[in-house]
Amino acid sequence: MSMTLGGLALVVSASVAADYPERDVRMIVPWGAGGGTDGIVRKISNLAEEPLGGTVYVENIEGGMSANGLVQALGARPDGYTLIALTYDSVVTIPWQGMLAGYDIDKLDLIARITSEPDAVVVPEDSRFDSLEALIEAAKAAPGEIRAGIQNMGSRTHLTLLQLQDQAEVEFKIVSYPGGAAPQKEALLNGEVDLALTSLGDFESLISAGDARGLVEFTDVQSESFPDVPPATELGYDIQMGSFVILAAPANTPDDAVTALEAAYQQAYDSEEFQNWLVDVGVTPNWLGTDEVEDWAEQTQGELFARMDELKEAGLIGQ
Repeated sequence: MSMTLGGLALVVSASVAADYPERDVRMIVPWGAGGGTDGIVRKISNLAEEPLGGTVYVENIEGGMSANGLVQALGARPDGYTLIALTYDSVVTIPWQGMLAGYDIDKLDLIARITSEPDAVVVPEDSRFDSLEALIEAAKAAPGEIRAGIQNMGSRTHLTLLQLQDQAEVEFKIVSYPGGAAPQKEALLNGEVDLALTSLGDFESLISAGDARGLVEFTDVQSESFPDVPPATELGYDIQMGSFVILAAPANTPDDAVTALEAAYQQAYDSEEFQNWLVDVGVTPNWLGTDEVEDWAEQTQGELFARMDELKEAGLIGQ
């Protein structure tokens, strides 16, 4: 009997794997359309459809520093037909601040990390600041007057700016733009802010069009996509912060579905079209599969929680 049941289980499992997906897969992007995360997820999801054998449609659910999208994903059936793109705020800010009761990333099955890229300071092309040094000098001469656009109060970009203020001993006028990079772009173009904090990839379209330029990336490695933008460590700042995109599903999603999704997205990731596209938009490919991404996320959380606790004790951020 046990052999028969075991054989039957194998047949059922193989059938599920063969049939998945039987309908469209919903991919939640918890940020507004037009931002960097939205563009990356739409591109790779489109390329993943052929190897997956089904349609993946992207739905933007804005608000709450990605919390609104998380609520939708956490409330969905764990059947492989609802996915979510996680960013820094989903993995770090929301659980550290306790914004969703009972939430942690153990409520999700992490499928893969597809990109990671450092934060940067971006200014309009006609800005009077031609270097980070010039910006810092001006900020020291006019405390609280130079306007810096971040994505949300308490977000990753806010934390990056606070570290820059602390290490450079300056103070900016902080202006927040919830909803991702898209409203930051508008604010930079219409003169609402003097600079923006986000990744260069988020602003690649403006940089390529000659409307914006980067002053520094908060990393210790020189970017190949932006060779004219120095890393922060080269300028004497010990700041390494940035974004990433992780694909996830509600916890307890069937293994067959997770395996199929990982394989389809990895094939899309490895494609020449996606790799060339990432270079064009200035985003760093950085794949971690299902077996590795959970350990990486746990380690990242631990390191950043400790850093945020230090900033809280110093009175630089609240919780």
